[in-house]
Amino acid sequence: MKAFPMFIKTTNRRVIVVGGGEQAAQKARLVLKSDATLILASPVLEDELADLVASGRATHHAGPVTPAFLHGAAMVFIATGCVGADHAYHGLAKAAGALVNVVDQPALCDMTTPSIVDRDPVIVAIGTEGTAPVLARQIKTQLEQALPQNLGGLAALAGRLRARVAARVHHTKRRAFWRWVFTDSPRRLWEAQDEDTAMTEIDSAIDAGAAPEHSTATSVAFVGAGSGAVDLMTLRGLQRLQEADVIYFDAGSEAVLELARRDAERVQTDQRAGAWPLNRQLPALVADARSGVRVVRLFSDASATAKAIRQEAETLARAGVRIEQVPGASAADSVITPARDLPLQRAKSA
Repeated sequence: MKAFPMFIKTTNRRVIVVGGGEQAAQKARLVLKSDATLILASPVLEDELADLVASGRATHHAGPVTPAFLHGAAMVFIATGCVGADHAYHGLAKAAGALVNVVDQPALCDMTTPSIVDRDPVIVAIGTEGTAPVLARQIKTQLEQALPQNLGGLAALAGRLRARVAARVHHTKRRAFWRWVFTDSPRRLWEAQDEDTAMTEIDSAIDAGAAPEHSTATSVAFVGAGSGAVDLMTLRGLQRLQEADVIYFDAGSEAVLELARRDAERVQTDQRAGAWPLNRQLPALVADARSGVRVVRLFSDASATAKAIRQEAETLARAGVRIEQVPGASAADSVITPARDLPLQRAKSA
């Protein structure tokens, strides 16, 4: 590595952006994601930057930029849009001992700004040392799709609970406890936006002094495979397939099934040769859900009917199994929706 990745604390520290135009505005937007004190140094500010000052989100410094003014800043971004001016301000910032970033001039940069995936307090920074910014943006896009928008809330909750966990959960069991929170039913419930149930499970585990030996949550994710086109699957559907220990599937979903873990158990549910009969399938589906393994019911347009899927959902509901309806690739995955009496978790499209 030619650059060392790190996070710089910004609380109660100044970050100075030198410039008053669009380049400066781009850096200002980035800085505003932190809790730094943002100072805009330029005789004149464009409208967006002036609005930041008017709203109290930034401070305007219209006077001369000197080493004394720059001294002590956590970072200095130089973005005047003028190569000559940028060089001059770079010299002043270096004289002040500041960490400097000069827009579009990597040779003058002590630091570079990465592509950022923000799930505060979970932050992912992607950098290519300036070699391939387009690739960095592509990776950012993939991670934006992969990480649920509410993931930061679960991390923040963990931070608030640490003292309580330290007091109630023995240190030999803490790692297993947090692994359960972030990989088992609490996380699945949280990502399905059932935060209250997730919190109830976590509270119970803290009171018990340990994570449950087996997940107490019994649930089945119903994932619609649509026409079976792999590239039409939603990310949430893909995540559930890759997490699944057991997958019940029917005709037309074989291509999508290839996205699942290789070691996941696969159970055919239609009436082809090798498929389980319905009177054996439903009890097995309930038993798997109750055992704590991760179960997916994958169905497609080609073979699934609303009546058949609804029958399975109602059987699971009567057995006390929670149903997570994951938006898949087509309207087929809405067949459970009319069942108002089912314990349905509706996951958002990813």
